[in-house]
Amino acid sequence: MSRYLGSVCKLCRREREKLFLKGERCSSNCTLDKKRGKNGPGQHGTIKSKMSDYAKHLREKQKARRVYGLTEEQFVHYYEVAEKMKGSTGDNLLKLLEMRLDNVVFRLGLAASKKMARQIVNHGNILVNDKKIDVPRYQVKIGDVITVPEKYKASTVIKNLLEKTAPNVPAWLSFDKNKVSGIVASEPLAGDISHPINSQLIVEYYSK
Repeated sequence: MSRYLGSVCKLCRREREKLFLKGERCSSNCTLDKKRGKNGPGQHGTIKSKMSDYAKHLREKQKARRVYGLTEEQFVHYYEVAEKMKGSTGDNLLKLLEMRLDNVVFRLGLAASKKMARQIVNHGNILVNDKKIDVPRYQVKIGDVITVPEKYKASTVIKNLLEKTAPNVPAWLSFDKNKVSGIVASEPLAGDISHPINSQLIVEYYSK
């Protein structure tokens, strides 16, 4: 399964907004804040025309896929699952994406970016209910306790992250910095997602 290995700054330039794929670094040293960042990537990046409805739907889908670091195949799978659930397909889709383990690790401040969160999970440095989970796509549930192994608590990486962790953990999660422990208190609401995404545009894209 292929994954994008190019410059993530090009992805932000393509969507013409900061996707914070590098975490905090995007706030202080972003290509979009520089002259060349005003245009999209590639030789046609300077061409600006009114977007069609299809283009708007496509760009919103691509933005969501890139924010969560998913391939097209993975994203389609989440959409199909969301479509079978009760309630709004768009809200269900965002809920499924938010409750991925790698995203939860990032939202708790245990990783500087979602890419880093995936690596931390892959390396077996995350415990869910005291059980090692090394699958980034693992879906957390209400009441799950997310912690790290004792040996990892003493690492320089986690110490530096905890020093920088801002007190803006979303309302659906709770985090005890002293114990390095987070709890999934509830399911995320539409306004609790990590990046502004219009899920209705995504639904309309796949409904065509």
